[in-house]
Amino acid sequence: MSNLAPVVARVTDRIIERSKDSRARYLSLVEREAGRHSDRSFLSCSNLAHGFAASGEDKSAIATGGAFNIGVVTAYNDMLSAHQPYGRYPEQMKLFAREVGATAQVAGGVPAMCDGVTQGFDGMELSLFSRDTIALSTAIALSHAMFDGVALLGICDKIVPGLVIGALRFGHLPAVFIPSGPMPTGISNKEKQKTRQLYAEGKATREDLLASESASYHSAGTCTFYGTANSNQMMMEMMGLHMPGAAFVPPGTPLRQALTRAAVHRLAAIGRKSNDFRPMARLVDEKAIVNALVGLLATGGSTNHAIHLPAMARAAGIVIDWEDFDELSSVVPLITRVYPNGSGDVNHFHAAGGMAWVVRELLDAGLAHADVLTVSEGGMRDYAQEPALMDDAMAWTSAPTVSGDETMLRSVSDPFLPDGGMRLVSGNLGRATFKTSAVDKERWTVEAPCRVFDTQEAVANAFKAGELDKDVVVVVRFQGPRANGMPELHKLTPPLGVLQDRGHKVALVTDGRMSGASGKVPAAIHVTPEALGGGPLACLRDGDLVRLSAEDGSLSTTADLASRDPAPAPAAEMGMGRELFAMFRVNASGAEQGGSAMLEVAGL
Repeated sequence: MSNLAPVVARVTDRIIERSKDSRARYLSLVEREAGRHSDRSFLSCSNLAHGFAASGEDKSAIATGGAFNIGVVTAYNDMLSAHQPYGRYPEQMKLFAREVGATAQVAGGVPAMCDGVTQGFDGMELSLFSRDTIALSTAIALSHAMFDGVALLGICDKIVPGLVIGALRFGHLPAVFIPSGPMPTGISNKEKQKTRQLYAEGKATREDLLASESASYHSAGTCTFYGTANSNQMMMEMMGLHMPGAAFVPPGTPLRQALTRAAVHRLAAIGRKSNDFRPMARLVDEKAIVNALVGLLATGGSTNHAIHLPAMARAAGIVIDWEDFDELSSVVPLITRVYPNGSGDVNHFHAAGGMAWVVRELLDAGLAHADVLTVSEGGMRDYAQEPALMDDAMAWTSAPTVSGDETMLRSVSDPFLPDGGMRLVSGNLGRATFKTSAVDKERWTVEAPCRVFDTQEAVANAFKAGELDKDVVVVVRFQGPRANGMPELHKLTPPLGVLQDRGHKVALVTDGRMSGASGKVPAAIHVTPEALGGGPLACLRDGDLVRLSAEDGSLSTTADLASRDPAPAPAAEMGMGRELFAMFRVNASGAEQGGSAMLEVAGL
């Protein structure tokens, strides 16, 4: 691409060079698998009969091998609002497949846990490793080798990364992600945030809080704030793994069903026997990963992807690190403000121009790669279009030329911030991520004595006791992948927000996660190396002066850490199934490498 920004070109070239050997090994594996498992004809009659025994009217088409057979991997459950709409997708998709002479089978299901339910409680310690479990479950589903293509039904936090990782190990097959869309907008985000802080101060009852939360999370569909789930949907568009514009169309609408139908038809059209074969391994290359990263920065997406995106890339033999994030952030402007970075939610964002606007702006400015292979026939330029139904038929129209809401969506030439708002901070306390796009600039530097905690419950107790009513850097350690599975610490946001609103200089430093909903408090998160095993945070003591600055990229202390023995780690907790994930914790990589046990053990 001739007008590609020099920094984007340089980072892309560096990733390609760094990944040369691992990418070559991955593509060699894919080529081998394509030769061995290009279709199901290699299966014996007994194997094959088992595979279509319950397929009803599709039996003969699957048996003869003439039909393109789609393996559906679904994250359906009806507890998780975003995935509840998937209940009826498989039966609809079978009908859509038959319209083009194809077939579809549910290959398998994967777990889909909700961080919104487990937030602040024991189950959250299973959250990060649910991604590895989902990847493993995807591999099991596809291991039957009955399929010519893969339809992936998943939306939320660890589900999409897990599906990507699992499906990439079957990269000789074409694949498409099929979302279900966000729930309607509930109460205003300001009102919800106000009630949370009042509850943290003891000025609102539990009944008040539950009523507020229920008015926000109120029906089927994805939660409407721009957290990890909706950042996933943005990335699937930027990587060309959706049908264009599919991310934020509401569930239960004719357009949503038409997009699902179009996805099934398109998947059947890009199989090995077609003239337009597009295996997933060719779609997810270094340029697609850079596009996902650029989209994350331009939209102020979830910090969780500082962990997920490296893990997803590794599954395709691609190696990225936080310096790539930091360098791209220096040139990619923030062109959207969606709650918690702004006042409106993803429904407002979509109505204002949404992903079509973002893709068009980034491509025109040379900040994203146009020359990538996508599910859609026309490549990345197709994603600068909005889907619509015209005379009951699918159609796409160009992105609007004027933002529908300049408080939420702006052009590259007039951004909210000149950079992408995800900084690398480093120093004698380690390396960490700082999401500046959610924090007022006057709070980008905090230097204060620290209070050190080993659990978020201890932080809450200290807040209630008034011990934190001062300038303070709150350090929460032993929260990394190897310590306890790296739970999100989102429960800390309301009390820390209260302290900040009282006029104190407050920051959080942790080897845990905070998610895309972390909000307005300056935070160095994902600190690596983690405290378990002797990382620097294990040597901090109450009262040590800590400096966190996104201005100069520093994360440091004046304390002489080398003279101290690391604090002992708390004993691993049991219950809620946490003991079953001990092997994941023991083998987990560092946060910058993706926090994965599975990829680490596999040598990927």
